Amino acid sequence: MFITLEGPEGSGKTSQIPRLADALRAAGHQVLTTREPGGTPIGDQIRKVLFDLGNKTMQPRSEILLFQASRAQLVDEVIRPALADGQVVLCDRYADSTMAYQGYGHEMDLAQLAELVRFATGGLKPDLTVFLDIKPQDGLRRRDADGNWNRLDDYKLEFHERVYAGYKALIAAEPQRWEVVDAARTPDEVAANLAQVVLDRLKSK
Repeated sequence: MFITLEGPEGSGKTSQIPRLADALRAAGHQVLTTREPGGTPIGDQIRKVLFDLGNKTMQPRSEILLFQASRAQLVDEVIRPALADGQVVLCDRYADSTMAYQGYGHEMDLAQLAELVRFATGGLKPDLTVFLDIKPQDGLRRRDADGNWNRLDDYKLEFHERVYAGYKALIAAEPQRWEVVDAARTPDEVAANLAQVVLDRLKSK
């Protein structure tokens, strides 16, 4: 089963993935965790370029194509082999991030983006996507406090508000694929809710 975590900056995806993986392994599942952008040697190099605060002149189209290059490598090198091996794959961000950030955030053409995503992924879609829900301004405060501020965090609040609205639109368009978890609570509360949501979905699969 292919499971992705999505959410605004500071929603806690990266810190929650290891805890979720541990919960799934304790329930008897084989689990592989990965992330976007990155997850492969090539993807990790692309990640550095995308997140570098020195690259503020990067154009949205360049940003889009770099994300797709990293994603294509990850799908073929990591995700598809793990799924073929019967593992549960947990991915910190995936194609919905492109639609939310570059589509709604940068206000790029959604139909064109969808075609690029299909090309990069070879049509691979998640079985389940969990949205860690936190208001953009609250998430950005968390990001600022943790000291890992990057080029995408540095976009104006209005951009992040469009991203948040974009996620809500994506959830409304495909509700059967999404679950929403309140990420404004304590890490332990979020972890417990997240594990329950995913384990319930795995049981019903």
